[in-house]
Parts: sequence; C-alpha cells; structure tokens
Amino acid sequence: MGIQTALDEVRGAHRLVGAMRAAEDLAFEASRSNGARTIRVLTSAIAGSDQLTAIAATHALGRVVDEQADIALTRLLSSDRRFLREHAAEVLGERLPRIDAMGRLIAMAAEGGFAGMLAERTLERWSQVVPDHLLVGLEGALVGVRKTGPRTRVVETLGLVRRRSATRPLLAIAKDPAEPRPVRAAAIAALGQRPDDAEVTALLAAFADRDGHLGDVARLALLDLAAPAAPVSTGGLTVAQLFLHADIDAGLTRAGSGDNGGIATLLVRLGNALLSPDADPRVDRVITMSRGSAEDAILSAEQIRAGERGHVYGRVPLLSDPVGSADAWPLRVVARRGIRRILRAAGHVDVLHLRMADVGSLAAADVARELDIPVTFTVAPDPHAVIDSLDAAGALTRATFGQADETDHFWFRARLVERLAADASRSVLFPRPDLERDMRELVGIDLTAHPERHRIVPEGIDLDVVDRSVLESADHAAGLPPTAPLAGLEALLETLPAERRGLPLLVSVGRFHRVKGTATIVEAWADGPLADAANLLLIGGDLVDPSADERAQLDRIDAIVPPDQRAAAGLLLAGHRPNDHVARWVAAVRFGVPGLAAPRGVYVCGSLKEEFGIAILEAMAAGLVVVAPDGGGPATYVERGVTGFLAATWDVVALRKAMVDALAAAGAESGDERAARSRATVEASFTIGAMARSLRDVYAGVRDEELAAEAWLGA
Repeated sequence: MGIQTALDEVRGAHRLVGAMRAAEDLAFEASRSNGARTIRVLTSAIAGSDQLTAIAATHALGRVVDEQADIALTRLLSSDRRFLREHAAEVLGERLPRIDAMGRLIAMAAEGGFAGMLAERTLERWSQVVPDHLLVGLEGALVGVRKTGPRTRVVETLGLVRRRSATRPLLAIAKDPAEPRPVRAAAIAALGQRPDDAEVTALLAAFADRDGHLGDVARLALLDLAAPAAPVSTGGLTVAQLFLHADIDAGLTRAGSGDNGGIATLLVRLGNALLSPDADPRVDRVITMSRGSAEDAILSAEQIRAGERGHVYGRVPLLSDPVGSADAWPLRVVARRGIRRILRAAGHVDVLHLRMADVGSLAAADVARELDIPVTFTVAPDPHAVIDSLDAAGALTRATFGQADETDHFWFRARLVERLAADASRSVLFPRPDLERDMRELVGIDLTAHPERHRIVPEGIDLDVVDRSVLESADHAAGLPPTAPLAGLEALLETLPAERRGLPLLVSVGRFHRVKGTATIVEAWADGPLADAANLLLIGGDLVDPSADERAQLDRIDAIVPPDQRAAAGLLLAGHRPNDHVARWVAAVRFGVPGLAAPRGVYVCGSLKEEFGIAILEAMAAGLVVVAPDGGGPATYVERGVTGFLAATWDVVALRKAMVDALAAAGAESGDERAARSRATVEASFTIGAMARSLRDVYAGVRDEELAAEAWLGA
C-alpha cells in the first residue's frame, strides 16, 4: 500500500472508528517502510490539526526501526499537546530504552493521572533491560521531589525495579518517620514483592503489629510474600470473575451507587447460578473480586486460601478513596497486587473471566499471564460504539478527538479490548442485530475466522426476584398494605404536590454517568409535553457523597430543574437503593401506587450505548413498556412498537419522541397481553440460569483445552 496511501486512508475514513481501523494498516506500512521519508510523512501528520491522525501517526512512528524515530518520539514527551505526550509515553514502552527519555517519563509518572500510568508502565518494561540506569534516575528524582503525591508515585515506580539494589532505598524510606505516610506505605507495599530477604520480612512483621494504615499495608505485603496456596482438585471448576469498581456484596445493598450498577448485580447472581449442584459440567467455586478495605482483603484471602467452596468474594484494596473507572488508571499497580494476592490464595483457577476495558482488566491480564491462568473475555464494541455514537451526533470530531481522548482514553481502551480479545482462550459476545458486521467494522474481529473461539451468551436476570416484586406491587395496588420497600416508595411519592399525584411514572435505574444518559433523560422529559403527562423517577447515584461522574450528571440535572423545584416539577431522585427494593419500585410503576401514582408507567434507558441491558430486561419482565437504545443488545429483544420503543438515545429529540410514544402506548392498554408478551420474551432466552449453563460450557471448554495441551507436552 505504501506509507502515504495508508496515511490517506486514515485521513479519508468517513467515520472515526473507520480511521482507527485504518491506523492499523498505517502502523504495518510504517514497520516495513523505514527511512527518512517515512519519518517525515509521519511527523508532518503528527504536527497537523487532525488530532486523530496525529495519534495514529504517533503509533505508526513507534513501528519504525530508526534512530530518528526514537528521537522524534522522545521529543513528543515535551509536546505542548498533552494527548501526544500520553501516546508517546505509551509507544516508547514498545521500543528499546532511551536514557534521554527516562527523566521525562519519571516526571510524568510523578505527576500521576492516566499519563503517569502510561509512563510508569513504560518504565517498568525498561527496568527489565536497564534497571541500574532507571534506579539512578529514580533515586535522583527522590532528591528533588518533595510533595507527597509525586513522591509517593516515584517510590511506587521504584518498587517496580526488581533488582536487589532497589531494596535498599525502599527499606530506608519505609523506616524513615520523617517521610509522609503515603510515601512510606508505597515503599512497604513494594517490599511485599521481594521474597527471600530476611531484613524485608522482619521489617514487614514489625509494621504488621501496628494499628493504622501502615499496619494494614504491611499485613497485605506479608500475604504477598507468602507462598501460593497448594492446588486442591475436586473435579469441578474454579472460576474467577472481576469487577474492580464496585463494593460487591452478596446482599446487593448499594445498587446504583457509584459504579455499583448492573454488572455488580449480574456477578452476584451469576456466581450463585453457576454453582447449581446438579449441573454438568460442575462448578465448585466462584471467586468474585471487587474492591474493599485492607481488613476485608486479608480476611477474604484467608478464606479463599482455606479452600472454601461456593461463591466467595475476594477483596482488592485500592488503598485510596473510591474513584470512578475513568479515573482509576493510576491504581494499576495496587490493583495488580490485590488481584494477584487473591488468585495466588486460590491455589488453582481454571479460568478468569474479564469483562471490561478498564484498569482492573489491564491489571488482571498481567496477573493471568504471570500465574498461567487462561482468560475468557467478554468482547463488546466499547468504547468503539460510544465513539461512533458521539461521531454521529457531531459531539466528537477529528479536530477534537485528542482532547476527548485525554479524558475518556478512547484509543487506549479500544486497543485494550482488541488485545484482550486476541489473547483470550475464549471470547464471549452479546447478541447484536448485526453482530458479525459490528465486530468486524468497529473492533476489527472476524468472527468467522475461528468460530470455535467465540460464543454468543445473552445476559440473564433472576425471574424469581421480579415475580415476587410483581406480586407484591399488584397486591398493594389492589388494596393490601404496602411491604417495607413499597412503603419507602410511597414516602418518596408523598413529596409530590397533590396535583401531580395522579400521574404515571417514567422510571430509570442506573449509575449517574454520562454514558448512561441520566441528565439527557431529564432534559427530554422536562422540555416538552412529558413533564405535564408523567413524573420522572431516577433510581441510582450517591446523592450524599457523589463521585465526580455523579456530580457532573447532578450539575446538569440541576441546571434543567433546580433542586428546590424538583418536587413541584415532578422530578424524584431516589439515590441508590437495595436491589430488591428497586425491583419492587419498578414493578409498582406498572401497577401504580394508590393515591400517589397512576398505573401503566414506562421504563426509560437513555444510555449512549447498552451492550445488553440488565435493567431493561428486568423492567420488561415486570411488564413495563420500555424505551431503549436503538442498537446493541436491546435491539435484539425489544419488539419495536410492541414491547418497547428504540431510539437514538444520544439525540434528545429522538429520545423524547420515544418516551412520548411509549407512554401513550402504555396508557392505551386495557389488558395484560403485552405485559405477558414482554415477560415471555425474557423467560424464553434471558434468565440467569440460561446464562450460567452457557458459560459453564465455555469454561469447561477452556479447561479441557488446557488439559489436552498439558497432556501433549507431557507425552
């Protein structure tokens, strides 16, 4: 093709995701077109105003085997465009170390953030080749870096240099009472990666006898030094699954708070369903990993090491305040240690199931390679579908792609999805209307090339929970006293003025996040006829101590409906609620609440993308008409104009029309035929039991393949 033609393909692509796909060909051409002209063509593109092409050219430059390419990439670390500095830091990790780049990378690592994570990752790779040079650079940085945050990050990076010569400064920092506590904690945590050193063990044991944060970190470090648990074979499978950005609990008490959304609910119910005692193949143990305190992490590791069967929860202490997934990338090292701690305690894991293009999956994939654990990965076009939606809406362009990428890390996450899919033993996919086309055009995966590696597995819900909720809500609508969850809903509805208490409800459940479209739903409802026809109930979000993502959505909502006018306008913000309460509230939207809400309300999902949509399925199972995104999973199970209405949810006008049509359709119903049809759709294909049966087969296939490979090697 040639370097210029390949660059023209990137520039000429009609869609942003198409340009990202074309960037792979550009990188390939760069790898076989070394020389001054190739470097000139790429550096010229990097200097241009087309930010997406500049990023593509930066990654292509990283494939050119030439000293001048190294020099150009090193210069980009000082670019006045921050997004180029980030991409240069990542690309340099694939090349031989450069001493003249090391100082700038250390400075980036000290600064922190996503760019700091990329710089630290590159330095960690370089430490395997030039550890002594890096050690000198890091010790030099510690002389001049005195602020606690940057100094902590330099010490963390120092801890990634595995040479014995790095142990000495770590011990000195850990012992020094003049060092700030976070700095000492970083040194203590790093010492947990240095076995067979009596001085290290003695120091950690001394700290472990203390109370407080340093004691917690030392006790975790001692766990890290312990030998892996002995493998225990029972004949059944041991499956590990991960969602780092939630405090997952068996009781599902924090649904919708922070990142405790549908995925947290799913993993609890799926883990339980996988353990069906009469299933073949049999799963004996499910380890669900999520964040937690240091104390919980120690207890869970001990429980898992003891070989307890059933559904057990492994805690990964992030040793920081909870942050949203978009801001959690700097926690890569501490997340990796926590995940490694749990999986080593397990003794043996047959398969690790990853689902997200986030820091948890990035860290867990590293651990899986280290411990030789096969991975199953749920592949979805995320962030690819989000990029495509924003592109279609005009909210993301070539000229702004780099600036958006600084916040949303589109390029890195897209490539992470592709790498995880390529490395996985098996891929799990959600149903989509044009699955093969979307995976090929958005993600670059040809599902027909190796179909045995891919399995379409719809997500599922627990119908027992839904059916109990429907029964309770119907009984209350018929005159029986409310149960405790429904009494909570009544208390919220009583805040409405009398003139609004005879209206039906539009309800939405989920995290308060831009991708979930929470504020867009409010905008569609408030500016038009809907505000006079229905009240809007939003369930989810931490209203007392919101995360940054939640705060951003709340600010947008407040700009549309000021907080002191919410009740008068008919807007109800419930915050996060226990999952079983949410199920009853959603069912009550169908049947109404006597004297407070009319029956035949509607469920609304305003997500920019929804790969499958657990909350939508739960609403359908409860008998509600639904509004959902016109794409992804919902388009495969929502019957247009019958069980629900699909819309381009990024378009406020289109979303509003779908909400109006859905409310009219629900209000026109005189019987339960459509509600029964909605439930039958879910019962036929989308139960948690059906999902568990499919995944058991996937996991057994991975184990059988591993056993066959071991037998062949041992023959």
